[in-house]
Amino acid sequence: MAPKKVVHRKVQKGKRRGLAYRGSDVSFGEYGLMSLDDGWLTSRQIEASRVAITRRTKKFGQVWIRIFPDKPFCKKPAETRMGKGKGSPEGWVAVIKPGRVLFEVSGVDEELAVTALTNAAHKLPLRTKIIRRGVVLS
Repeated sequence: MAPKKVVHRKVQKGKRRGLAYRGSDVSFGEYGLMSLDDGWLTSRQIEASRVAITRRTKKFGQVWIRIFPDKPFCKKPAETRMGKGKGSPEGWVAVIKPGRVLFEVSGVDEELAVTALTNAAHKLPLRTKIIRRGVVLS
């Protein structure tokens, strides 16, 4: 997962202060996985969580991914001296703030949705909670 086009090849780190006001409620599905921490989620972490959810829900459930990794992060090569500019783009991340809904699920019963979203949460480096259309489950 990477954007097709970007305005700038390299971007600054930025701040992760504040709460997520956009994307903070369950809009598409019945159950959602909400972030309690701020941080970056790489495209690989998002994909691992998506695979965990779809393995659990099989062909019955429907899954929505509410985040997209559109920020490039850069790294300098190992054992490189300081200076000489910024490193080359290494991968893509999504900036996550507390309150952001990461994934949504519908078409399955509550028990299966909770286990699927719990499996997805284990793949992520953030604290999360499972919500149901405005109601907190865990």
